[in-house]
Amino acid sequence: MTEPARILVVGGGYVGMYTALRLQRQLRAELRAGTVEIVVVTPEPYMTYQPFLPEAAAGSISPRHVVVPLRRILDRCRILIGEVRSVDHAKRTAALSTLATEEEGTGGIELTYDELVLAPGSVSRTLPVPGLADHGIGFKTVEEAIGLRNHVIEQMDIASSTRDPALRDAALTFVFVGGGYAGVEALAELEDMARYTARYYHNVKPEDLRWVLVEASDRILPEVGEDMGRYAIRELRGRNIDVRLETRLESCEDRIAVLSDGTRLPTRTVVWTAGVKPAPVLAATDLPLNERGRLRCTAHLAVEGVEHAWAAGDAAAVPDITSGEPGKECAPNAQHAVRQAKVLAENVAASLSGRPLTEYAHAYVGSVASLGLHKGVAHVYGRKLKGYPAWFMHRAYHLSRVPTFNRKARVLAEWTLSGLFKREIVSLGSLEHPRAEFELAAAPPPADGDKPSS
Repeated sequence: MTEPARILVVGGGYVGMYTALRLQRQLRAELRAGTVEIVVVTPEPYMTYQPFLPEAAAGSISPRHVVVPLRRILDRCRILIGEVRSVDHAKRTAALSTLATEEEGTGGIELTYDELVLAPGSVSRTLPVPGLADHGIGFKTVEEAIGLRNHVIEQMDIASSTRDPALRDAALTFVFVGGGYAGVEALAELEDMARYTARYYHNVKPEDLRWVLVEASDRILPEVGEDMGRYAIRELRGRNIDVRLETRLESCEDRIAVLSDGTRLPTRTVVWTAGVKPAPVLAATDLPLNERGRLRCTAHLAVEGVEHAWAAGDAAAVPDITSGEPGKECAPNAQHAVRQAKVLAENVAASLSGRPLTEYAHAYVGSVASLGLHKGVAHVYGRKLKGYPAWFMHRAYHLSRVPTFNRKARVLAEWTLSGLFKREIVSLGSLEHPRAEFELAAAPPPADGDKPSS
């Protein structure tokens, strides 16, 4: 019996999920006949819709509605929960580890393939800032978003109950590093949430909270244009948010954020959103990379100079053929990723059947960003919007982009309910240590000598 042609999709994010979804539709007959197999290797069994992470952190959307279960939507694909460690494309093999291989202790497994789709996404780009690894918090996953929400409310609880003014000030100081989408939207949504939450504390007022945005360049939100970026700064500063431009985080050791302008901020919260870099697995392949560590690709989304290898999204350097500027590449954002996945799937299917390939061409239409409830900025098709219209456009656009009707309906229902009822202000920090209560109950009783004297 002839082995099926195996399409290996590395990554279950935007590009990985959408590519596999379109492939299983286009190759329905081949999958049914057993002549083609689609294997998706991903660290998590779900795709995270990252533009909704700030709203999940603020409590506007339930965490489970920010993610899409891959096994449900990719029901004709084989899903492997694990990580690809290296790729030898010359031999058409990938070395990977799964949850089972870790439990078995037998090492990784080797998977052969005929077509390779590399879409591992990106990871946080950190710098060697002293103390960052010990005290920094990222904002790329739903776990980090919910953990940050719990952390912020927990700091307000600490400030409310302590008698130490220094501890109180540190607990109520929140430093965000990075003025891109992730940093600005996360800070704006959480500040909105914390300001609302403060009304339920008898001794914490909104003006007691100190929010600081640190950005190394001279502007924030460059994607929405200079004018809208300046408006965003005015909006944030109008809410007593301290925006520091052309400033870097030098250290955060001993829970003190030291900035390049000499400012020292005792704080228990440093959120790092200062950019991303390609996933490390790309460096463990024999495929061509550019100076930024991304895969060199053609406009057909094929990896340059090799056959049967494809890439898109954050991992790929795709030429922007709609731009008149030579050498310009498509920005690594969701707007391109979703559209690239469509062309990528069509080209993989065309390659299998010997049909001609299609070039990816999409002119960037603009960007929208939320600055908290009913506030936002947008620069779309040359038009500039701010305030409520931009915020509404932000929600409408991302509601249309989130996968599956199920998720769209649930998100819309939650937005409707949150408009009718009060915000949730509950912190479920114990979720991060679910066995702590049981371990305490199961611990042996203290010896007689350890009992406190009466």
